[in-house]
Amino acid sequence: MNNVIYGINGPVITVLGNTGLSMMEMVLVGNDRLVGEVIGISDKETTIQVYENTTGLAPGEQVTGTGGPLSATLGPGILDNIFDGIERPLKAIEAVSGDFISRRVNVSVLDEQREWDVTVCVKTGDQLSEGMVYATCPETQIITHKCMVPPGLSGTVEAVRPDGKYRLNDTVVTLRDEKGVLHDLTLCQKWPIRKPRPTARRLYADAPLVTGQRVIDTLFPVAKGGTAAIPGGFGTGKTMTQHQLAKWCDADIIIYIGCGERGNEMSQVLEEFSGLIDPKSGRPMTDRTALIANTSNMPVAAREASIYTGITLAEYYRDMGYHVAIMADSTSRWAEALREISGRLEEMPAEEGFPAYLPSRLSEFYERAGLFETLSGAAGSVTVIGAVSPQGSDFSEPVTQNTKRFTRCFWALDKSLAYARHYPAINWMSSYSEYLDDLSDWYKKNVGEDFLDCRTRITRILQEESKLMEIVRLIGADVLPDDQKLVIETARVIRVGFLQQNAYHKDDTYVPLKKQLGMMRAILHLHRSARAVLAAGIPISRILELGLFDKLIRMKYEVPNDNYEMLDGYIADIDNALTSLG
Repeated sequence: MNNVIYGINGPVITVLGNTGLSMMEMVLVGNDRLVGEVIGISDKETTIQVYENTTGLAPGEQVTGTGGPLSATLGPGILDNIFDGIERPLKAIEAVSGDFISRRVNVSVLDEQREWDVTVCVKTGDQLSEGMVYATCPETQIITHKCMVPPGLSGTVEAVRPDGKYRLNDTVVTLRDEKGVLHDLTLCQKWPIRKPRPTARRLYADAPLVTGQRVIDTLFPVAKGGTAAIPGGFGTGKTMTQHQLAKWCDADIIIYIGCGERGNEMSQVLEEFSGLIDPKSGRPMTDRTALIANTSNMPVAAREASIYTGITLAEYYRDMGYHVAIMADSTSRWAEALREISGRLEEMPAEEGFPAYLPSRLSEFYERAGLFETLSGAAGSVTVIGAVSPQGSDFSEPVTQNTKRFTRCFWALDKSLAYARHYPAINWMSSYSEYLDDLSDWYKKNVGEDFLDCRTRITRILQEESKLMEIVRLIGADVLPDDQKLVIETARVIRVGFLQQNAYHKDDTYVPLKKQLGMMRAILHLHRSARAVLAAGIPISRILELGLFDKLIRMKYEVPNDNYEMLDGYIADIDNALTSLG
């Protein structure tokens, strides 16, 4: 069918008449064959959003349908790679077009000439169903890539190639389905980015994503397969917090989506990731990381697609049985892309100009997280951690409020904490986690029976301090009775010695859960013992002279992670010092 461009409005173009195209079909637009997607069809016209720069595009140029939706290419070579929002490899594009992406560039998503050392896992006559692994290859030195039967396909193995080196599109297994049709299985497959990959069933997420960050693991944990939001204004440390989580969390694979961020910030992220060493394996972090970079000056439609591309890659590795963590930075820029496209489509705006379907699009993204039994019977998870950038740190704006509806963990970053160099700058009064009950059995079994009890008592002291500080700001601390002064001193130890963490200190950048529990026990023991001393009539001034509070603040540096039993000595020192008061 001869479809030609009628109108152009930024990334949105229209084609008149009955085009024969279908909704969400991928199309090639203009003489440069730009990638686009059908987003609206009526009896009079078809609307298409283009994922590349439309400068120079003119009415009358041809629009060609591809017959399928916008899809991601899934295979070995995704890890240790950098893509744009529609999964075009930026390293390969740079080699062809230089530092700036040209429109006519045409490169394959994954390196089709690279040879992979493939081990075939099946033999002739085997029955294979969707999701089953038929071949493996070492994608990086720490991640084994598993080639799976595409969803919707099953049958009998007709032919098998021997183990050896194969390229991406080489056939390694031939499968005959129930209708007798032969299917060549290669090292890769395609999947529509806006459609969740199928699973056998959703599992109950009852284990935390351990991050080594005390304020998260202890106060506001996220489940492995859960969702979390990190809202914060400019300069509060969203990107830095996500870097720490990417480096230290116990996920097998990290997918980092830089969605609409500034170009210089994104380049800094890429440089830092390439220099990070994975603390678990000693290998570069890029060996288990895929980066999607879609900066603020790239086409706005590709920014809208980037989070779907990222979560499709995550689901692919989840189906192999890996635990994947997605860092989306930031969903606010993604929502702004939605708003811009919606405006060009002349849709009725909702609150602050965002489209009325903003909540449903956010839910589509976050609901693809979870812990699942895969089609092959393995267990894999996708944990989504999305940064939100509310203008002026206004958490009442639509993106933050709607994100709260679909995430169960809320790590609110505080500008005053960040400016005071308190990192992570997570405000313990406005943050929350709804996973505590789900994770309670895991904590009791793997960390300690009293872990959640200590966490509750720590939280109560912080809440009590918050109330007392309102009085202190009005009339000063001197008028407070000694027991309330003790609460303020203990809360200072919790804030500075426990919640504040130094990413550049070898023993404080990552802290095991057992040490976190030991630190809480020491702090609470001091609080309880000091309160008993106060009840005996000894003033708090004499307790403070012992220096016990400052000693506990320093314990995060002085107690090695591999020898946290030393914390028992702190408890003994507290008892000896307080006994000496008489």
